[in-house]
Amino acid sequence: MSTRPKASPAHRAGLAILSFAAVLAAWSAASYGGLVKELFLPKPHSVLLAFADMQRDGILLSYTWDSVYRVMVGWSLAVAAAVPLGLFIATSRRGAAVCAPLIEFARYLPVVALVPLTLLYFGIGDGQKFAIIFLGTFFQLALMVADSVAAVPRDLGRAAATLGASRAQIYRMVLLPGALPGIMDDLRITVGWAWTYLVVAELVAANSGLGYMILRAQRFLAIDRIFAGLVLIGLLGLATDWLFKAAARLCVPWSEKVDA
Repeated sequence: MSTRPKASPAHRAGLAILSFAAVLAAWSAASYGGLVKELFLPKPHSVLLAFADMQRDGILLSYTWDSVYRVMVGWSLAVAAAVPLGLFIATSRRGAAVCAPLIEFARYLPVVALVPLTLLYFGIGDGQKFAIIFLGTFFQLALMVADSVAAVPRDLGRAAATLGASRAQIYRMVLLPGALPGIMDDLRITVGWAWTYLVVAELVAANSGLGYMILRAQRFLAIDRIFAGLVLIGLLGLATDWLFKAAARLCVPWSEKVDA
């Protein structure tokens, strides 16, 4: 049981706003005060003007949508494959013996090094971007789900079997509800990783997206647009994180984690 004192939503929101304000204040002091050259750290108002320029150019919303689409599709494919596999690994000794070592091996492969292969296999379309995000999240998520399912006390399954529950009922009524709080956390964490792989996914053969915009801005030393892209990716990631926390409150209200 958690021993942390519970804070009200208003108190947590106030602390979050305060932390962002402190970062903005430090950024403003460093940039406007001349402590860091603008080539390396743009002024906050320059980043806001970069947002306005991108909106005027008609790329802000379209690039944002392209990136959100790629992240969500690639990550959803990873979820669809990793959750059943993680459940299988956690509940089958043979499954763990066969699958776990392969996944442990594959999760250490650098995704950046796989970009040429994904281009060869999937071409230059969105399928290649989905593949990069899939590879960046699938292997880790499968092992995390396996750990979450394995953390469910085995006595619960034995008790259900003693009461006459079938294997399918044990899965549906014991294992999944017991593991769901952990799985929700696993999903929330890995969707954050999916956002970090976005730039890798849009590194080559892309003509849209926030990652593409950042890399294109790098060629022209448009630091303000680079910062604008980073800020936007961070805000989108923060929004998905809040959405998952809200979903956890609805799906697993009994979990101690939901009020963290």
